[in-house]
Amino acid sequence: MRTRPLQGLSLLSTGLLAGAFGYGAANLVPTFNAVPLDLRLAFHAELMKMNGITMQGTMAVSALSSLALAALTRGRARVLAGAAGLLTIASFLITRFGNVPINGRIKQWAATAPPADYADSLRRWELFNNARTLTAVVAFVLLAFLALRETTPYPRADD
Repeated sequence: MRTRPLQGLSLLSTGLLAGAFGYGAANLVPTFNAVPLDLRLAFHAELMKMNGITMQGTMAVSALSSLALAALTRGRARVLAGAAGLLTIASFLITRFGNVPINGRIKQWAATAPPADYADSLRRWELFNNARTLTAVVAFVLLAFLALRETTPYPRADD
């Protein structure tokens, strides 16, 4: 059975996931920390409305395609694809049970005012964000390794 299209889908979706989380960790979080709190809360709340749809879809495609690839392959390919799928599921679980509850509080704070201990919650959100970014990046690296190790090099012109 040909698994190249499935491998391509899993690599693309996991790359998009890792890239989105990586961009957020490298650019959005430092920007959040550099602007006034009211602006951060308002922007964060609006951003999460869009991310809720796109990121969940990307995580689902990444996890399902990686696990399907694992089911259709054997040996090291199965292990790498399966590990990538499990890491993507870990990204989802970290998001769902770590970031999403804090996002709900941030949405409330944007409409009212943050509590005195808001900084602790924001630090926890960043910790969860770093963890899900790491799991997504490692999943992508595993799938990239799998794709690269299976390619046949073209013969050189001087051969």
